[in-house]
Amino acid sequence: MSQAGIINASGIPTAATTYVTDAGVATPALNVLNIVTQGAGLLGIQTAAAGNVITITTTPAAVEGGITTIDAITADPVVMNLGALPATYCFNIIVTAFSNTNSLGAPSPPVGAGYGIVAAVRTTGVVSTLIPNQAIDEMEEAALIPCDASVVVVGNSAIIRVTGVLGLTVQWNVVAQYTYV
Repeated sequence: MSQAGIINASGIPTAATTYVTDAGVATPALNVLNIVTQGAGLLGIQTAAAGNVITITTTPAAVEGGITTIDAITADPVVMNLGALPATYCFNIIVTAFSNTNSLGAPSPPVGAGYGIVAAVRTTGVVSTLIPNQAIDEMEEAALIPCDASVVVVGNSAIIRVTGVLGLTVQWNVVAQYTYV
């Protein structure tokens, strides 16, 4: 067997050296390429990595929570700390309420309610302010008319607050999408 020469592969990179995107080209520094999103994944685009795969997903920025009230008490199914940076948040909130039990735990006729809330909150990074005129659409069966759902602020948090009704156990579920700048 004869050998014509030794193949020198030292000029071929072992990893990609440039990464083409929709808006430019990225070149790793010290063999590291950072893939980040505006808002660190909190503005609706998130990245995840496993092995040799990077997954980019779009998800609405959202919070959710559930709680049960017994009688006419207030409760906070969602408490969202607004962080240390000044910003304005706009929320689109859906609240559902259902009761088929009285406050003593006995069955009662099933009743429901739904609320649509649009609210805006500004934060200095230390304290939050509810911007005037949140819009609340209430859809309540007669037994749940005394119930309530709204956005309030305490400290540097936006809170979705609900109020039950005397004599009933009410189950609440909240989903809130938001955007901020």
